[in-house]
Amino acid sequence: MSERVKYVKRANQSVVAVQLALETVGFTYQKWGGIQRCKAGDWIVNNNGDVYTVDGDTFARTYRATGPGTYVKTAPVWAEVAVTPGEVQTKEGTTQYQVGDYIVYNEAGGGDAYAVARDEFERMYKLAD
Repeated sequence: MSERVKYVKRANQSVVAVQLALETVGFTYQKWGGIQRCKAGDWIVNNNGDVYTVDGDTFARTYRATGPGTYVKTAPVWAEVAVTPGEVQTKEGTTQYQVGDYIVYNEAGGGDAYAVARDEFERMYKLAD
């Protein structure tokens, strides 16, 4: 991996999200080359047409409401560019990545990871000041 750098979400990058606030065992789905798991309290997110789930605690800690059903990620992330293909364990399952994709962490020490394709990451994030 390359050096890990701090980024913030661009202010115009809001998402539409609904919390799975139901008594449910949740569900599984196929995405990013692996099986993903959603449980009660998690969020179903539509990010510019890309639909996925986010762990409930992570969403509460990293997003804030901007309007009815719209949210923006306000917490910084730390990311590094993948120099070899691989996969990363996420709270929802696993995500495969390719050379040049970003491995992203919601925690400075490297916890709460996920992967994002280079073009998408650079569209959504900028270097932190």
